[in-house]
Amino acid sequence: MEQTSEKSRSLELIIEGIKNPKNEFTPIPFWFLNDTLTKEELIHQIHDFYNKGVNGFVIHPRIGVPKELVYLSDEFMKYVTIMVEEAKKLNMKVVLYDEAMYPSGSAHGMVVKNHQEYASRGLKMKKAEGRAPSLTLNEAEQKDLLTALAVRKSAEGYELSTVHGLKEERGVIALDKLAEDNEEWAVFAFFDKFTGGHIRGIHFGEDDGEGNEPPSADLLNPDAVLEFMKLTHERYYEVLKEHFGETVIGMFTDEPDIMGRDHEAGLLAWTKDFLLFAQEYKLSENELFLLWEDTSDNGIVKGAVREAAIKAQKKYRTAVNKRMEETYYKPLSAWCEAHNIALTGHPHESDDIGFMKYFQMPAQDVVWRWVAPEDNLGIEGQHSTMAKCTSDSARHRGIRRNGNECFACCGAGKIEWAFTVRDMKWYMDWLFVRGVNLLYPHAFFYSVDGERRFGERPPDVGPNNTWWPFYRQISDYMKRMSFLMTDYTNSASVAILCEAHHLPWKAAKMLFENQIEFNYLEEELCQLSECQIQDGRIIIKAQSYSVVIIEDADRYHACKEVLSLFIKQGGHLVVLDSDEAVKMTGAKAWIAESETALIDQLRSFSADRFQTITPKRSLRMTHGQKAEQELFLFTNEGEELIETKLVLPYTGAIWSLDAFTGTVNKVIVKPFDCMDSNLGTTLHVAYQSAGALTQVPLTLQPRESVVYLMDRKENMDEQDSQPLRSDKDFKQYEIAGSWSMTFEDGRKITANMPLYWNELPDFKNYSGKVVCEIEFIYDKEITGDEKITIGKVHEFARIILNDTDLGVLFWEPFVFDARHALQKNNKLIIECFNTPANFYSKKPLLSGLEDVNVLYYE
Repeated sequence: MEQTSEKSRSLELIIEGIKNPKNEFTPIPFWFLNDTLTKEELIHQIHDFYNKGVNGFVIHPRIGVPKELVYLSDEFMKYVTIMVEEAKKLNMKVVLYDEAMYPSGSAHGMVVKNHQEYASRGLKMKKAEGRAPSLTLNEAEQKDLLTALAVRKSAEGYELSTVHGLKEERGVIALDKLAEDNEEWAVFAFFDKFTGGHIRGIHFGEDDGEGNEPPSADLLNPDAVLEFMKLTHERYYEVLKEHFGETVIGMFTDEPDIMGRDHEAGLLAWTKDFLLFAQEYKLSENELFLLWEDTSDNGIVKGAVREAAIKAQKKYRTAVNKRMEETYYKPLSAWCEAHNIALTGHPHESDDIGFMKYFQMPAQDVVWRWVAPEDNLGIEGQHSTMAKCTSDSARHRGIRRNGNECFACCGAGKIEWAFTVRDMKWYMDWLFVRGVNLLYPHAFFYSVDGERRFGERPPDVGPNNTWWPFYRQISDYMKRMSFLMTDYTNSASVAILCEAHHLPWKAAKMLFENQIEFNYLEEELCQLSECQIQDGRIIIKAQSYSVVIIEDADRYHACKEVLSLFIKQGGHLVVLDSDEAVKMTGAKAWIAESETALIDQLRSFSADRFQTITPKRSLRMTHGQKAEQELFLFTNEGEELIETKLVLPYTGAIWSLDAFTGTVNKVIVKPFDCMDSNLGTTLHVAYQSAGALTQVPLTLQPRESVVYLMDRKENMDEQDSQPLRSDKDFKQYEIAGSWSMTFEDGRKITANMPLYWNELPDFKNYSGKVVCEIEFIYDKEITGDEKITIGKVHEFARIILNDTDLGVLFWEPFVFDARHALQKNNKLIIECFNTPANFYSKKPLLSGLEDVNVLYYE
């Protein structure tokens, strides 16, 4: 392509990044160090990663490490140094992991071992009711007693005006007055105590319920966190300081849990002197009893008491989260910044966006198939927000990279080893289209020796999986997409207002399903100087919003002044299912009465955005600018073919990028008439003033994605082109006969279609490669249009036709280009691979293939 302008040169740089993926954007997998370590094996595996296009790893001690290898000891650090120095030789990057094994904050229990008082703490409540209620405390309870309260009961649950304190006398807390007839009281005692929580350790015997679990530390105690950092962070720096900022680029903290795993039931997160801290956030001692009340419609408290409980619980959560910021995230962030590495990792909850500001590389965690292709799990519920939790926090703070620890325990049907590349592609696209640009695959297993290792949060998504020989294609895809989503600014003009620890998903679902791009905007950011209101737009960093959506107006009173100014200047406020925003802002807000009304109104507000002629519920998109080019990413999150047309409110030359194969093609497009009757009123109104339009066809199979790049300075390509032949235009030539099937252990059988080895008793638990081979005569005229197609494959296949490698395909349609390979007399080899589930999980899942044909055109 001729370099005619600065813009076209920038286009070439993007295309070069697709054709030759950059190592900077490598996946950085968790490397489970779960067995006896040797220098030779560590170096061997690092080179194996490198040869598959993996240019980084997280050093993650995992259960299975021999007890003789003490965490952070000189011997342990010897192996860490071997890994880091070998990575340096290969220009690979290393992320350190701050725990053994998780959740973070305990230093394998050494924090508490050195200081028993640093164990995690919680607040316990005991209650008695009646005309003369009392509580008898044992010796431990007397020691842990924080305070006691009494309150008279009422029809709404409690009479709040009667709350008062009580004193413990000789181990008894009793009502200090005589109840009147038909009057009942409640007496509460509150105890500040150790939770008994723990983390999962790295040696056998240290897992949940095994008896030797390392105790969890008090993360709300700044002294305990400083001890954790001294033991962990300073130790790594002592040994590896010459590598910090070069080979060592980050420290991963993993879902810190304030009370620890398996803590005593019924406790709330607490620490010494926390009541005094909570009072800064307006939580009073007399409200403590409300923290345990059920505020749902099924709860016993009603009316004003229910509202008081809701407010008290919100004040408590705010205080806990603010304390966690001050004692944990802020110190870790400052330490990493001072030592020239990034704090990365993720908090405990999927929508903890308020903690993200402390991460130089914020991340989240797709695990347990909480997000999945089925049952709308990709767009419904708390976990569906996690990708934009990191990407939107990053974009609003000018942070370049944001990540996700992905794939753990994500096999379908709760069979973790049944995870497929087909599903992996869905997860990758789910993350990329939402703005994530760094993947931490979970995990590569150092060892799969024994069920305690291969069964520990599987699957291995790297060397011990059947797809590993072809992993370069997967890692290249991760690199290409991470590259495209880095230094990229999406064009969202719609913001969904959110709290620090709550991301609304109902409004987001409507926008996803109607291809309207949005970003989550934190309430906190609206009150900072970095956020400007100009000409009816909220501007923060490179983002600019003319529409703000509020899902629950009751939550956002702190934004009243900002939103009022926004509306006064011409901004649009939309509220779902509430007229509360009118009161909140003192200005007119538009109330969304239905999804259809919401979408139509948003279309009219956002006339400068592209549209699909027919919205597709499973189509996801992002549009924005990268290196001055217009970039569009489309993914199919459903199980059906998507066929539609895009209408863009500008013109230019368009290139199609297939990031999985690295191919780049010019797209034939044509101008578009906005008066076309097929568009409907909404599209016509929105595009009347847009000027020249462009129509682009879009076809996506399930698991497919496509990137369009538009150079608006170059003329669109409108030449007439030969219509592409659909597979429907082809005829089938059956490849019939007996197939030989050779297994990796040397066994051979002969069979006819369909070839499913799991149905054979001797092979039902076989996982791996099976070489299916047949010779056949093709007696049709060879035109150069022929393809080899496989009707069904479980799970993926590679074809070699007459010694010509036709490639590997991981999901349907399994159609291989046979041009230049097909002859009259043919030798066809199909290497078919299933998942490791048949072997490791002992599940005889469908494994094999059926219906092999030549597609030809006449």
